[in-house]
Amino acid sequence: MPWTFTSDLPAFLAAARPALAADPVVNTSLMTVVDALERRGPDAYGSDAPLFGWWTDPRAIDAAVAGVLVHTPPYPLLTGALPAGAVRELGAALTAEPLLSGVDALSVRREDAGTLADAWGRPSEVVEENRLYRLAGLIAPDPAPAGKARPAGEADLPLLLDWITAFKQESGEGGAASEEALRDRFSYGGMLLWEDAGSPVSLAGFTRPLGAMSRIGPVYTPPELRGRGYAAGVTYAATEAAHAAGAHEVLLFADLKNPTSNGVYQRLGYTPVEDRVEVALK
Repeated sequence: MPWTFTSDLPAFLAAARPALAADPVVNTSLMTVVDALERRGPDAYGSDAPLFGWWTDPRAIDAAVAGVLVHTPPYPLLTGALPAGAVRELGAALTAEPLLSGVDALSVRREDAGTLADAWGRPSEVVEENRLYRLAGLIAPDPAPAGKARPAGEADLPLLLDWITAFKQESGEGGAASEEALRDRFSYGGMLLWEDAGSPVSLAGFTRPLGAMSRIGPVYTPPELRGRGYAAGVTYAATEAAHAAGAHEVLLFADLKNPTSNGVYQRLGYTPVEDRVEVALK
């Protein structure tokens, strides 16, 4: 079958980087994961070695890569834009390829989830549903929230570690915030705090621009400070900062179980692209 699997990052990049760059919107998560592995090393997401895969269309004259996946345990296997043939053959590989035997969750486009879950042949369930948004044109919050944004830095590290860990727990991602990842954000101004009366009340980050694409996240306001527009203010500021850092495409994901955040992002000028789901073994 035309799926190739390896733990060799340079080999993967040599084969698959053009396919990743060809659709930076749908491949946004893959691009940021691969970038982190390149810059921070193979243990950027955990102690287990990452697995990479790419699919070539046997009917194509040039045998160009047309589909890509990355698995960074303990996180779900992550796919981007996949042709229908790649989805079918990945479904077969989930049961036949020894390198995929440890996969217990998939993060995939909704349109691919049913085919892959059926091919898995094991009881599974959708445990998370997110919508990918793309900025069409930035709209300022109205009414504007009290306060203003500022870049976060080293002095804010303890607060950010607490808040991002709380965000991970609340969102269901689990785990704790990473000092290394936050310091990486500081290096390019990728984390902002919203302050009201001199006190931090909300945060938003954005990923390092890659191929002129950046993604907003995380966005977090402590529960006792919600309902005051702070998340809209800091998301607006982070979007402006992403543009200033060189991003032409600014994206974000929103949990479909949270209508409030989906509404906020749409009022700021973000429009839906596609839905993604996480499918996990029961």
